[in-house]
Amino acid sequence: MKIVHTADWHVGRMMRGRSRDDEHRQVLSEIAAVAASEKADLTVVAGDIFDAAAPGPIAEEIVYRALLDLAEVAPVVIVAGNHDHPGRLKAVAPLLTLGRITVGAAVARPEDGGLLDLPSLGARLALVPFISKRGIIKVEEILHLDAAARIGEYADRVRSVIAALTADMTPDTVNLVVGHLMVAGGQTGGGERSAHIFDYSVPALAFPGHLSYVALGHLHRPQRIPAPAPIWYSGSPLQLDFGEVEDRKAVLIIEAEPGLPAVVRSHNLSGGRRLRTLKGTLAQIEAMAGHVGDDFLRIELDEPARAGLAEEVRAIMPGAVEVRLASVSAQQPTEVPRRLGRDPGELFREYLASRKIRDDRLEALFDELAAEL
Repeated sequence: MKIVHTADWHVGRMMRGRSRDDEHRQVLSEIAAVAASEKADLTVVAGDIFDAAAPGPIAEEIVYRALLDLAEVAPVVIVAGNHDHPGRLKAVAPLLTLGRITVGAAVARPEDGGLLDLPSLGARLALVPFISKRGIIKVEEILHLDAAARIGEYADRVRSVIAALTADMTPDTVNLVVGHLMVAGGQTGGGERSAHIFDYSVPALAFPGHLSYVALGHLHRPQRIPAPAPIWYSGSPLQLDFGEVEDRKAVLIIEAEPGLPAVVRSHNLSGGRRLRTLKGTLAQIEAMAGHVGDDFLRIELDEPARAGLAEEVRAIMPGAVEVRLASVSAQQPTEVPRRLGRDPGELFREYLASRKIRDDRLEALFDELAAEL
């Protein structure tokens, strides 16, 4: 069978206040076209389809349209990620089922939906939606165990969940796990929620070696995790944060048959705007105008700070969503000077000098406001 693996859509995500709805429509339509051209037998979406637990109507329209487009090609299986609201997904699951879309909103026993049988495809899927630490460790244990013990307890219990869901899998079917979780050894892309990444993970050996394929979401960088079973993160289809500027976004195409590890290849995606960081003086940045397309830009300026500098940059580079000074970014903390009893104007000028800011207008405005107070 042939499977398309995608995850971490994060529909509804803004880029410093700018909508990315059209980009999501474009790239999700591209994924549906890939599924059709590959004649996929199944598409799996490994969580974080939304960026917020309470998505707006436009985000919902984009997601459900994309899922239905994928379902026109082949059945679709999705699990909830840490950004998704399990209750909301559970509420729409009966309707999605009518469109050949199966939802794993919360962890369930094998007989209650945690293990999905697809006899027409000769496949069995263990569904492992995101499990928070509070969802698997009791409150009293959180209060009384130290950090290392909590992390170990979390890993042991998630391992038990995976073992229970995969216990009845046999070599005569294609055996898959679709999950949204952190596996030790994975590399972050930059746009993930750090509280759900670094503190709680499971070892790669939690997944039995007889699995055909493990389709994961949570990390935004496409990657394989070294393990006896083929464990892959598909990554996000769009660059979501400036930590992902080097990532080449893709969907994964998996070819699997019973009793053998799956063969995996990547299909690069072209939809969506790219993220780029530019560095230099204002004159150097201006010289780059016209050569950056519609990329979202982070500008690191080698200039003294002054009021209105960011607006000047945005007038030159409309795609600039973040402007910062390289000198301030690289500045190291210094010893706090004595301030008690000193003139506020003197202190303010000392602060400006420490930040390498030279602007007579700022000093005059400060003096005017201080006089009013």
